[in-house]
Amino acid sequence: MIAEKKYILATTVQEAIEQAIANKGNFKFLAGGTDVMVNKFQGNETSGCLIDITKIEALKGITKQGNFLRIGALEILEELKFNADLKAEFPMLIEAALAVGSPLIRKTATIGGNVLCENRCLYYNQSEWWRESVGYCLKCSGDICIATQGKNACFSELVSDTAPALIAMDAEIEFIDENGTSRKKLEEIYSGDGVKPRNLSETTIVTALYLPLNRSFKTAFFKLRERESLEFTSLTTAVAIDKNNKLKIALAGVDPKPVVVEGNVNDDKEELIKKAVKSARAVDNDMYSRKYRREMISVYLKRSFERLS
Repeated sequence: MIAEKKYILATTVQEAIEQAIANKGNFKFLAGGTDVMVNKFQGNETSGCLIDITKIEALKGITKQGNFLRIGALEILEELKFNADLKAEFPMLIEAALAVGSPLIRKTATIGGNVLCENRCLYYNQSEWWRESVGYCLKCSGDICIATQGKNACFSELVSDTAPALIAMDAEIEFIDENGTSRKKLEEIYSGDGVKPRNLSETTIVTALYLPLNRSFKTAFFKLRERESLEFTSLTTAVAIDKNNKLKIALAGVDPKPVVVEGNVNDDKEELIKKAVKSARAVDNDMYSRKYRREMISVYLKRSFERLS
């Protein structure tokens, strides 16, 4: 018997959440689709119901609200470069957005979708027959991490490029679920568990990202990947220094969650780099080796500090 497949086009946040509750355990929200649909094609996503949220106007727009710039979760990555406020105060976010995938992907992918993109692993993001022949891992209901041979933890990696840029600039995230609206620091939504990488309920809808205005950020952004116009990140580094000399480092691609190091511009840079490298739980589940990616953390952060000096 073939399971029923459903497609629901929601026009309000409330309608989307109601449909999510009604289909709990068997649905995915759909925005740009550049992550969800690829995972469905590979058999890594098997939900029978897609709830399309692209028509919800409340999730769009970039506006100033008090001391923050509010970026709607459905804003398209490619279009961020046209916003005057982002160009003036947060050019690193534009740089990060333009580092995602290919031009075709960026014209569809949303910023909310990118900060929520599913963690990736060389042994997980393969076709169904490939995963079956190798053996199912922890992330696809197996009993072992193929990369480490351990049975207790999945080390699939956070591969968002916009997340480290946003986190380095103290971004906050706003979301709604069946319990109401919440807002917290962006880095707090990531669990560090590769199987369930976010501390959000299944029915949660991210509504917006908030960036603090008037901080005069100086920034540096680097991304490591095999092919510039296509690959997911093997390492993304973002560094921001504000007008009060607060320094914040955020990394992706080398841990199931963002690696975050905070300090002051006068702190010993070598110690900050050591702390970042030590915090990164990279394993050999990427096209680049664990050793090389950890070495590149130091290279990119040194380059960042040189640029910002």
